[in-house]
Amino acid sequence: MHHFDYRNGRLHCEDVALDTIADEVGTPVYVYSSATLRRHARVIAGAFDGMSCLIAYSVKANGNLGVLRTLAEEGCGADVVSGGELMRARRAGIPASRIVFSGVGKTRAEMRLALEEGIHQFNIESAAELAVLAEVAASTGKTAKVAVRVNPDVAAGGHPNISTGKSGDKFGVPWNEARKAYAQIAEIDGVEAVGVDVHIGSQIDDITPMRAAFEKVMGLVRELRQEGHDIQRVDLGGGLAIPYKSTDNPPPPSDYANMIREVTEGLGLEVILEPGRVIAGNAGVLVTEALFVKPGPARNFLMVDAGMNDLMRPALYQAHHDILPLRERPAGDKMRYDIVGPICESTDKFAAERDMPPIEGGDRLAIMSAGAYGAVLSSQYNARPLVPEVLVDGDRYAVIRRRPDFEEMIALESIPDWLS
Repeated sequence: MHHFDYRNGRLHCEDVALDTIADEVGTPVYVYSSATLRRHARVIAGAFDGMSCLIAYSVKANGNLGVLRTLAEEGCGADVVSGGELMRARRAGIPASRIVFSGVGKTRAEMRLALEEGIHQFNIESAAELAVLAEVAASTGKTAKVAVRVNPDVAAGGHPNISTGKSGDKFGVPWNEARKAYAQIAEIDGVEAVGVDVHIGSQIDDITPMRAAFEKVMGLVRELRQEGHDIQRVDLGGGLAIPYKSTDNPPPPSDYANMIREVTEGLGLEVILEPGRVIAGNAGVLVTEALFVKPGPARNFLMVDAGMNDLMRPALYQAHHDILPLRERPAGDKMRYDIVGPICESTDKFAAERDMPPIEGGDRLAIMSAGAYGAVLSSQYNARPLVPEVLVDGDRYAVIRRRPDFEEMIALESIPDWLS
């Protein structure tokens, strides 16, 4: 569920018409619904009511400070994959004690920062990383609480590029090396094993592979405890799918929670979850304006002012996003368009052969379900400024990232003196 709907023929985010925002801020512009963010966070928390559960929102899905503060007020922790994300989470008011640090390539500086902050846990992805973390921790006089991310060789995810739990993926310690990693932790100073971590993919619309992976992990937890390791936590990652199409019907968080209750029963574990897309995905849209229609021999090209540098998912994952006009149209004739942006790349395409009401230059469109992996993946390719972000709360809204001007875009660059 989200809080975007037509009222009196105009598409609204909560109580604010999207064209009101576009008139003031310009297009393209990302718009997020506070009510949707809060609702999704509460639905997940409610599904796990009665369990010892840390909901560590995945900052990589949408790391805007306004979004993070909204979720911090709902009691969410954070799953971070860089020092920058850690600093964002802390700046937004998320306690370090509710932050887990994931990611395959942590630097020494990032490890030191996380140790100084006193985070909840490091998710370790290799023996080499473990050795470096132990060295950094020992040098600071601290002990890092760690969970080893295991790769259970279970494939899942809506696209090969977002499947992370299969043998051959870069993520996690191979399954047959997991116990060796815990034995190594027991022998070195600076690290303490407190949990096991697993994350097998994203946009997963069937919890069957999740159950298979989690059951393997619970078996490992029992073995590790028998070998003397004090395993108190299990980090099960994220990955639940959201409806990108009106016909999509992903499993509800309640089904996911019931499955986790079953596989963890009797183990007395703290469960850590890393939801990102399922909280933020349907909470945001990208508003864009049609520039003109370019007729072609086989189809019409609908040119819009947003580009793949603003929303990478269709180019990167061939992802579907529903696209709605900001002004409601009566049911009737449809035109078939390729909806494309201005970037000088053939992959700059939001939809192929999409049936839409007739659109003209100046009409505005909302690219739906763009709240996750939208603005965070944007760039200034083709010297285009980053898209502003707006947060709506009821009948009020605020710009939570403004559009930079040209001078700000090039402020980090300079021409060497020998060229002047």
